[in-house]
Amino acid sequence: MAQFADRGDLQSLVVYVTQPGNGSAPSLVPIGQWPSDGRALPAVEASSPLRLPAEQRRWLPLRHHNVLLGAIQVETSTLPWPDTLGQRLQAVALCLTEALCLDLEQQRLQQTLKQQEAELGLLLHQLRNPLAALRTFGQLLLRRLDQDGQNRPLVEGLLAEERQLNRYVDALSQLGRSTTPVVSGEAAQPLLLPPGLVGPEGQPLPDWLEPLLQRASATAALQGRPWQPPARMPDWHGDSGAVAEILANLLENAFRYSPAGSAIGLHCQPLAGGAWQLAVWDGGAPIVPEERETIFERGVRGRDGQNLPGTGLGLALGRDLARSLGGELNLVVPPAAVAPELPPQGNAFCLRLPGAAAPDH
Repeated sequence: MAQFADRGDLQSLVVYVTQPGNGSAPSLVPIGQWPSDGRALPAVEASSPLRLPAEQRRWLPLRHHNVLLGAIQVETSTLPWPDTLGQRLQAVALCLTEALCLDLEQQRLQQTLKQQEAELGLLLHQLRNPLAALRTFGQLLLRRLDQDGQNRPLVEGLLAEERQLNRYVDALSQLGRSTTPVVSGEAAQPLLLPPGLVGPEGQPLPDWLEPLLQRASATAALQGRPWQPPARMPDWHGDSGAVAEILANLLENAFRYSPAGSAIGLHCQPLAGGAWQLAVWDGGAPIVPEERETIFERGVRGRDGQNLPGTGLGLALGRDLARSLGGELNLVVPPAAVAPELPPQGNAFCLRLPGAAAPDH
């Protein structure tokens, strides 16, 4: 408002915002004035005579659609206003209206966020109860199957999945309390993986692969398709929690998108310098060439998966995580190009993990 100091025909400007009143009409509360003389101006109620136009007083409404957000009270010694003064006042009114709209939108978003956080906290709290019950029942059942070599692995798999669900619940409860890991590089972006799912360095990867292999074997049995586990477990240490998340997404995609009856497997092979390559492969129809790179973009799904549930984030997340580890995730067609013993038709998603001598990314 100080921009009007050059106008000798202006006596004062006061900016008001609306506030719900006792009646149907809102009150006008002053938030700024020019010139500033230190006076505390009162609110203008609906019945106040100040709302009525006077010979030297005019009101400019700050209106968004049909909602009155506030008003500017203008007192001038010159009437009618010169065109230059009217244009400047209208420009100020427009800017103040936009600012009030942004402020209201921010308040609305903050209230929505607080409500969602409260609801999420309640749901997470309630979710822990059935998870604890599943763990208890599973442990009791495991005792009864002490010598049952056929069914005991199934219960152990259920308990492993319960522990994984608890990890997700813990990670969700920690959102906003710590810094999310970011991807290094020119286009660094926050990862989708919550910090609670990223483990410390130096963890042996086989400990994290066992539950995934049990899940894959059970899924293959239910779907009636061949499953080929790795002939050799990777002797790799690092952020094994992140690697497990990548492989879990790749295996889920393989079982979801490959044709019924086609084989699925995990192939692990050592590379030079202590590096490893882990390939999740299937023996289905190869992904068409024009989609082999675009499917790694966030929200993009191949044509064969358009009618299936999913978000199109798994491969993007996997590649981001792989690069944050100093590795890479790529599609190789056919799987036989990875290793000659793999099928000559199908797809292989290859995760390359760096060796101990690899630079820290």
